[in-house]
Amino acid sequence: MPRDDIPDIPDKPDTADTGHDATEPTAPAARPRTRRLGGVLAAVVLVAAGGGLVSATALTPQGPGSSRPVAAPLAAVPAGSSVGVCPGPARLLEGATVGIDPQFSPESATARSNVNAVVLGSGSGVLPGSRLASLTGSTLVELAKAAPVSEGPAATRPAAAAPLAGVVAQQGVDDVTVLSADAQADRQPSAGAAMRYTAEDGDLRGSAAAACQQPGNDLWLVGANTALGRTAVLKLSNASGSPATVSLELFGAEGLIQAPGSRGLLVAPGTTRSVILAGLAPGQERLSVRVRSAGGPVAAHIQQSVLRGLTPGGVEFIAPAAAPALRQVITGVDIQDPAGLAGLTARPGFADAGPALQLTVPGSADAVIAIKVFGRDGQKALPGGGVVTAKAGSVTEVPLAGVPAGPYTVSVSSDVSFTAAARATRGLTAEDASDFAWSPASARLGSQHVVPVPGPGERFLIFGAPEGRATISYTPVTADGKVHAAAAADIAGGTTASIKVPADVAGSQLVGYLVSAAGDPAYGAVLLQQDGRQDISTMAVAPGAAGQEQVPVTLGY
Repeated sequence: MPRDDIPDIPDKPDTADTGHDATEPTAPAARPRTRRLGGVLAAVVLVAAGGGLVSATALTPQGPGSSRPVAAPLAAVPAGSSVGVCPGPARLLEGATVGIDPQFSPESATARSNVNAVVLGSGSGVLPGSRLASLTGSTLVELAKAAPVSEGPAATRPAAAAPLAGVVAQQGVDDVTVLSADAQADRQPSAGAAMRYTAEDGDLRGSAAAACQQPGNDLWLVGANTALGRTAVLKLSNASGSPATVSLELFGAEGLIQAPGSRGLLVAPGTTRSVILAGLAPGQERLSVRVRSAGGPVAAHIQQSVLRGLTPGGVEFIAPAAAPALRQVITGVDIQDPAGLAGLTARPGFADAGPALQLTVPGSADAVIAIKVFGRDGQKALPGGGVVTAKAGSVTEVPLAGVPAGPYTVSVSSDVSFTAAARATRGLTAEDASDFAWSPASARLGSQHVVPVPGPGERFLIFGAPEGRATISYTPVTADGKVHAAAAADIAGGTTASIKVPADVAGSQLVGYLVSAAGDPAYGAVLLQQDGRQDISTMAVAPGAAGQEQVPVTLGY
C-alpha cells in the first residue's frame, strides 16, 4: 500500500493537526492462497476487519469461456459491538480565524448538558458489557461489566422474571462521550443514547439535542448556514483506534463549492476536530456537507447557531440525514401559527425564522420533486401544488408556508436521488429570543429501536405513516431499569400521530422507549420543547440493532 504523508495531531479534543510527518497505519492484509484449477490460476482474498468480512472474486484476468461462477454458501459474520458517539456541549466560538485552532468560550451561566442512555438486556435478563465513557476512553458510568469468555450461551441461563435494561439518567457531561455495548449471543446489542443542551441566557440560548450516532465513512448533513449572524461549526469525532482522513464536499445554493482546505483533514483516534464552515464556504444561506472518511469511521454533526444583532436566534445540532435516494421521509416537523410566521419572516434578516424544507441533489441532473405534508388529520396543501425543480449539485429551499400549526411528516419523492432535512422554528416576536430545530430524513422504523428521551420539559413521540397503515408499539423504560408494559398506536396512512411523554412511569423517571413498527412504512422522531420558553429540538429515531450478518463469497475458475 502506498504511503501517505499525514501530519500528527496531539491527542486532545477540538484541535488542529500540527507536528511532524507520519505514516498512516494500515491493517495487515491476509496472504491470498492460490491453487491451479484446470490450468487457470484464481485467487480469493478474504479480509476480516472490524467485525466485517469482505470477499473478492478471482484476481487473475481470464479469457472468454475460461471462467464461470461457482455457487458458494453465505459466510456468517459475527455481530459487532454497538457504539454511539454523543456530541459535546454547544460552545461559543471566539473569532473565526481560518487555519488555526478555533477558540471556544463558556456558553452561558445556565447551560446544562446531559446524556440519557438505555441498553437492553437479553431475554434471560443479562445485560451486555456496556459503559458511557469519554472519547479518550475514561469510563463515566459502567452499566455492566463485560461477560467472561467462559460464560455459557444465553439459552442455558435461567430466565429473568422481567425484562431488564441498563440506564443512564441525566448524566451531566462536559465533552464528547461514547456509549458502547458488547455483542451478545451473536447479535448486536440494542442500545441508544441522546445528548441535550439547554441554556436560558447567552448567545447560545435555546435547546439542542442529538441522538448519539454510530460512526460512518460517508455522512450527509443538511441545514448549515454561514451568512451574517449565523455560525456553523462541523465537529468530527473519531472513537476508533485508527486515524481517519476526512474529505468534505460542500453544496450551496449555486452549486458545488470548491474550497481549499476541505480535503485530507486528519482526525486522530480519541479526538474531535472542529471545522469552521464559514472559513470554507462564507456567506452561504444554504449549505450541505458530505463527510467522507478513509481509515477510521467518524461521527459528525454541525453546531449551528443564529444571532440577529444582539438577540439570540437559537442553537441546534444538525445530525446526518439519510443517504441520497429517490424518496425521503422526515417527521417531527412542528409548525407554528402560519399568520404569525408570515409577519415575522417578512422582516429583514428573518427569512430563516420560518419552517422550510431543504433538498440537496448531488448528481449532475436536475430533480423534479413532489412534496407531500401530512398532519394529524391528513394531507395539507402546499403553495404551487408541492412540485418543485431542484437544481443539480445544489441546495434548494422550499418554504412550508401556510401550513396550519401542528406536528407533521413530510414525504418527498423524485426521479433523481437527493437527500433532505426540514427546519422548524419557535418564537413569533422579533425582539425576543427564538429557537429552531432541524429534522433530517430518516430510515423506516423496524422491529426494535431504542429511543432515549432527554428531559426535562415537554416531550413527544412523533410517528408518521405516509401511506397504507402502520401499528407502532412503544414500551417505556424507566431510571430504575424496568421495562414496562407496551402501548400501541394505530396510524392511518397519510397522517401523523403525536404522543406526549410522561415525566415518570410507576414512580420512576422515564428515560426512553423501545419502539417497533408493523404494517406499512412508518417513521419516527422525538420532539422536545420547554414550558415558558421558545425552545425546540428534534431527534430522528436511530436505526435498530443489526443481528448476525451473512456475506456472499464469489468464486471463479
